[in-house]
Amino acid sequence: MKRFNKQVVVITGGSSGIGEALAKAFLQEGASVVINGRNEKNLQDTASVLRQISNSLLALPGDVSNENDCKELIAQTIQHFGRIDILVNNAGVSMRALFADTHLDVLRQLMDINFWGTVYCTKYALPHLLHSKGVVAGISSIAGLKGLPARTGYSASKFAMQGFLEALRIENLKTGLHVMICCPGFTASNIRNTALSKDGTSQGETPRNESSMMQPDELARHFLHAVYSRKATLILTRQGKLTVLLNKFFPRWMDKQVYNHMAAEPNAPFS
Repeated sequence: MKRFNKQVVVITGGSSGIGEALAKAFLQEGASVVINGRNEKNLQDTASVLRQISNSLLALPGDVSNENDCKELIAQTIQHFGRIDILVNNAGVSMRALFADTHLDVLRQLMDINFWGTVYCTKYALPHLLHSKGVVAGISSIAGLKGLPARTGYSASKFAMQGFLEALRIENLKTGLHVMICCPGFTASNIRNTALSKDGTSQGETPRNESSMMQPDELARHFLHAVYSRKATLILTRQGKLTVLLNKFFPRWMDKQVYNHMAAEPNAPFS
């Protein structure tokens, strides 16, 4: 028996990277999947590939920073499949610039997508998830547990996302709703390619060796197991787990280690 047979899964930011890998994994496990993304062409190209696994896939374009788009995403999912069992808030954008140089609109954009996108989608999906006693999951980051230099807006949005989801979990301890926060370490995806610079333009090229990182398919395997097991928190990569552990006991020392690690990136905005 496939673990997610006949369940309906909604994945934001599903046209590439982690979102695409999650959609593929859920389809392979028998779920019906809805993927969402801002770029309709990329979304439909991904949908064509995923339908080779299963036709039980719906691709709905939309921008999670737009409340009405989130409302429509949930409404069209219910119209098509009649239920929602799992919501994966995966859509996200990063940044790379010192706060002193960063336009405030960049931070607003990060909060609109990473935080408010999670809030909007969760708000409209919640009645259906309460009915199915389903799962709300958020793809956060180690940057939501330890602030990263030159990623002030990104870290702030992920801290906010995690606080929202943790409070939601506690509110629903007796309703049957499960809330899970996933904190990957550095994972190969296009999030660094599309990261915003100080003026809001795309960075365009990742400063890191993506091939040496955890790959999206591996993350998806861990994620599905954690959802199936109803884990509250999933922290991934050895480096990520070590960062969180050491920060509990040696936070000031870890500040220096994080600074040095991020300063070693090619063309880092500080040194």
